Amino acid sequence: MNKKNRRDNPLFAAGLVGALGLQVAVCIFLGYWIGSLAGSRFGGEKGWTVGGILVGLAVGILSAILLVKKVMEETDG
Repeated sequence: MNKKNRRDNPLFAAGLVGALGLQVAVCIFLGYWIGSLAGSRFGGEKGWTVGGILVGLAVGILSAILLVKKVMEETDG
């Protein structure tokens, strides 16, 4: 008998996609929040906010890639 793989479950895929989206959204929001705080403290609010959003996006994408790599390693073995 073939043992079903966890990746074959559609709920697992939906959960992974939801977790990735939430992770990226939270990182972008945190980047916006930190950027707006830095902008109000150091002046030039728009530049700090945009920079915070871009850094948050980069961190979110990097963490999403690392999460997918970890999940793929766990399901291979």
